[in-house]
Amino acid sequence: MKYGFAIDQRTCIGCHACTVACKTEHEVPLGQFRTWVKYVDKGEYPSTTREFGVMRCNHCTDAPCVKICPTKALNKRDDGIVDFDNSRCIGCKSCMQACPYDAIYIDEDTHTAAKCNFCAHRIDEGLEPACVVVCPTHSIWVGDLDDPTSGISRLVNENQTAVRSPEQNTGPNVFYLGADRAVLDPLNAPVDDTYIWAKPDEHRLATAGDLPGDPVTNARTTLNTAHPRPWGWRVTTYLWTKAVGAGALMVTALALILGIDLDTASLATPPAIGLAMAGITGVLLVWDLKRPERFLYIFLKSNFSSWLVIGSYFLVAFGGVATLWLAAVIFDVDGALDILRWLAIPAGAMAAGYTAYLFGQAEGRDLWQSAVLFWHLLAQAVMVGAGALAVLAPLVDLSEDASQLLARSFVIAVAAHLLITWVEFGGKHASRNASVAAHVITHGRYAKTFWLGGIVPSVVAGALAATGWSGGSQAALVVAGLVAQAALLAHESVFVRAAQDVPLS
Repeated sequence: MKYGFAIDQRTCIGCHACTVACKTEHEVPLGQFRTWVKYVDKGEYPSTTREFGVMRCNHCTDAPCVKICPTKALNKRDDGIVDFDNSRCIGCKSCMQACPYDAIYIDEDTHTAAKCNFCAHRIDEGLEPACVVVCPTHSIWVGDLDDPTSGISRLVNENQTAVRSPEQNTGPNVFYLGADRAVLDPLNAPVDDTYIWAKPDEHRLATAGDLPGDPVTNARTTLNTAHPRPWGWRVTTYLWTKAVGAGALMVTALALILGIDLDTASLATPPAIGLAMAGITGVLLVWDLKRPERFLYIFLKSNFSSWLVIGSYFLVAFGGVATLWLAAVIFDVDGALDILRWLAIPAGAMAAGYTAYLFGQAEGRDLWQSAVLFWHLLAQAVMVGAGALAVLAPLVDLSEDASQLLARSFVIAVAAHLLITWVEFGGKHASRNASVAAHVITHGRYAKTFWLGGIVPSVVAGALAATGWSGGSQAALVVAGLVAQAALLAHESVFVRAAQDVPLS
C-alpha cells in the first residue's frame, strides 16, 4: 500500500481552502504552513496569465528526511505516509536540509520539525485529509497508488503528470496534472519585488537576482511562503573548530610516525587544542538545536542511518583519543603514544571529514553533493590545524625537523584546498541548483568574500609558509597560520550560505 496525492492544477482556482483547512486541523502557527498555494504570473500586461501550484510534503518513496533524522522523529509508515513524532525531535533542522521540496519547517510553538503528515490521524479513522474534504473543485485526489482500481491510480495512469524535482530520485508521491513548469521549478520564476498581498521575505528578495528565470515567459512568483536558511554562523564556525582540533592532532601524529622528536610542550599542545576545539564544537552543535535540552537523544534514541548520529560518535571518539594522548604526556606513560599516534590520524580524519557524508544526506542542497568534499575537509583540517600549531610554535621548543614538517604540511594542505576548491566550483555541476549556488559564490553576491576573504588569503598564507619549507622565519609561519584561520572561515561562510540560498519551492 502506498498513499499519495494527485493535484489537478487544471481545476484548481487558488482559493487557499486547503491551506486554511490544514492550518485549522493542525493548529499551524501564523505565518507557517504545511500546505500552501504558490502563484506564478507569466507574460506582460495586458497579456498575462496566472498559474497555481499546491505545495506540500511529497511523502517520498525514498524519503531523505527519514534517513538524516538523528532521533527517528521522522518515520515512514507501512502505508507510505511519512509521519513525525515531535516528542523525539531535537530541532537540529537536518531534515529541512534533506528535503528537496521545502516541505519541513520548525514549528514556532513546539520548536520541533513539522510538515504535512497526510492527516495520518484522520486516515487511521477511515477519513480523508482535511484539504481533500474542503477543496471546492475536487482538485486534490488521495488514495492508494498501489491499487490500480483506485481513483487516484486511474487518474495518474490515464493522464500526463509531473512531479517536483524528479532529478533528486526521491520517488515523490505527489503528482501534478496540468501544472506549469514555472510553478514546479522555482529556478524558472524568481520572486517579484512585491507579492500580490504582501512583501516577499528578505531572503527570497536577496536571492531573486541569482536565479536564471525564463526570459521568454518572464515568469515570476507573486505569492509564496518564507523559507529562511536553517543553518547559519554556528554551523560555519563548527566546521572550522573541529577542523582546527582534528588537524592539529593529525599533524603531530604524523610527526611521531616519521620519527621527529618533540618535547613535552610540543606533545601536550595538540591534544589540548583538540579537546578545546572539540568542546567548542559540541557547544555550537547543542546551541544550534531548537530543543537543546534534548541533545542526549542523539545517543539515547539514535538513528544509525543518520550521519549526524555517526558524526557525534566520531567526535566523542576523537575527544577520547585526545584525552588519552594528553593524559599519556602528563603522566609520562611509556609506549602510550606509540599506539595513540596511529589512532589519532583516523580519529581526526573522521572528526573532520564526516560532515561530507552529513552534507551528502542533505539532498536538498545540491552544492554540498560533492564527491571530493571529504578530501576537501581533510585538506582544510590540516591547513588550519598546522596553522594553529604554527601560531603557538614560538611558545614551545620546536626542532628544525618539526618546524619544517609544520611548514610543509601547511603548504601542501593549502595547495590541496585551492585545487579542490577549483574542482568544486570551477567545473561542471550535476544540476542547475548546484550551478546557481556555485555561480553565486564565484561571480555573484558572495564573490568578494570568496575571492578576497578566502582564496587570496589562502594563497598568501601558503606563500608565507613556503618560506619555511627548508627552514626559515618563524614569524612568517605565525602570520600564515593566523591568515589561514580567517580564510577558512570566509570560505565556509559562503559555502554554507550559498547552498541554502537556492530556493526549493
